[in-house]
Amino acid sequence: MVVLMKWSSLLLVSLGLAAPVSAAPPSTPKPSTPPMNASPGIEAETRAWHTERVSRLTSDDGWLTLVGLHWLKEGANRFGSAPDNDVVFPAAFPAHAGTFTRKGATVSLALEKGTSLALEGKPFTGGALRSDADGKPDTLALGSVRFFVIRRGDRLGVRVKDSEAPTRKAFHGIPTYAPSAAWRVEGRFEPATTEKKISVPNVLGEVEEMVSPGTVVFTVGGQEYRLSPVQEPGEDQLFFIFGDLTNRDETYGAGRFLYAAMPKEGKVVLDFNRAYNPPCAFTSFATCPLPPSQNRLKVRVEAGEKRYGDH
Repeated sequence: MVVLMKWSSLLLVSLGLAAPVSAAPPSTPKPSTPPMNASPGIEAETRAWHTERVSRLTSDDGWLTLVGLHWLKEGANRFGSAPDNDVVFPAAFPAHAGTFTRKGATVSLALEKGTSLALEGKPFTGGALRSDADGKPDTLALGSVRFFVIRRGDRLGVRVKDSEAPTRKAFHGIPTYAPSAAWRVEGRFEPATTEKKISVPNVLGEVEEMVSPGTVVFTVGGQEYRLSPVQEPGEDQLFFIFGDLTNRDETYGAGRFLYAAMPKEGKVVLDFNRAYNPPCAFTSFATCPLPPSQNRLKVRVEAGEKRYGDH
């Protein structure tokens, strides 16, 4: 927990945001139009959506099961539970389980005699491993522990999950704002006339150029705002990575996520009641994207999920 809090504070400093403090929050502008109460329909829909979101988060394969992220060096990387390994795994693993070998953009795994792993429910004896850059990664398992290779820019790493993770067992729910009809906003979609890419930073200090299909222009409290979504490969939704003034005191300091349906007749509905915390709000082993500069709203979006615990 201490490591996670230090990591969160450094992240906020890198974004130019204040880390959370116990003093009274600073006075910041609020929408001139006070939020109206949600209709029974909006409230029920929001509660149902959030219940499903928490179910995914707390599932056997959810973000709360993350227990490790190990970046691989070129060449041999010994792994196992013993502290003298290059990559130290949970105690459930043999002291010296095998070796990951990285050659450029590829990773293979050789197992020590006596180590038994499963790949898709079948025995795995060693060989090349497909990373998440190639679609669904090869996921290996031993007991409650699962791991796979991820690629982030030029980095290749091993992400480790454990369904018995303390973060999963200690989960106590996510506080939220009360659902409000005022925060289900219809915006005007301005499509990009040519292929548009926006610079999206992440917690690793890298910047990725991501395709953005356009911009959504919407109004809150009589003031106009703009958000640029990205469209992930294979997805038929708009994905918004945004920050707002509540990040200073009530919501996660590094911003939140929001999905919206594709434009219909030039309109996009932004339901901020469904704004949610990125995985980095729960674990330091995630590699979350951060709000691009144009998506840092100068308004308090008092809707959706609030800050989880001390993060």
